[in-house]
Amino acid sequence: MVEPVTHDEPVEHDSLAATPRTEQGRERLLWTAVVVGVGLLVFALMVVSSFLPTRPDLQRVSVDDVLTSGTAPAERFGDHELRLVGWFVTVDKACQGDTGGADASVAWLQRDCPLRVVLADRPTPGMSQQQLEAQGIRLSSPTGEAFPPATPIGSGTAAMEQLVFVGHFDDATAADCVPEREDRCRNTFVASDYDPLVY
Repeated sequence: MVEPVTHDEPVEHDSLAATPRTEQGRERLLWTAVVVGVGLLVFALMVVSSFLPTRPDLQRVSVDDVLTSGTAPAERFGDHELRLVGWFVTVDKACQGDTGGADASVAWLQRDCPLRVVLADRPTPGMSQQQLEAQGIRLSSPTGEAFPPATPIGSGTAAMEQLVFVGHFDDATAADCVPEREDRCRNTFVASDYDPLVY
């Protein structure tokens, strides 16, 4: 008995990716390529970042700690970058003193005005310039941009919370200050940035 000849029917592939000629197959291949590409990019970024120098956690010190230590900040900390925590005050228009001289490369550090200080305690309205200088640490910045906007003493956002200033003492520019202000320049905190204090 002769068996009838049968023709194999086409087998439909389970994976559309195996038939790229279909629209669905092309889309699946495209998204697979995208996922693989993103994975490779993330891996490459992780490899590169592993070779970059990391910034260690900076030492955080309070104004009270600095003022009561008995050692001048420049001697104690050198020019190491720190986080200085305290209450910020600016005396601008009412400030009495000079603007540091004609040499702008050093005037920003040795000038009297504007006076920027960071205090251990919340400032109160009516504090004199002399009290602020005696009870606080002078702040400065080559650009003047590392500080909150100036407000009357004891007011504004700076009077609502302590701030954390990032910077250093014993700036190299202090060597160019006039001799009678060199120590003050060395013990001025040169700030590069600030943030609200996060406990």
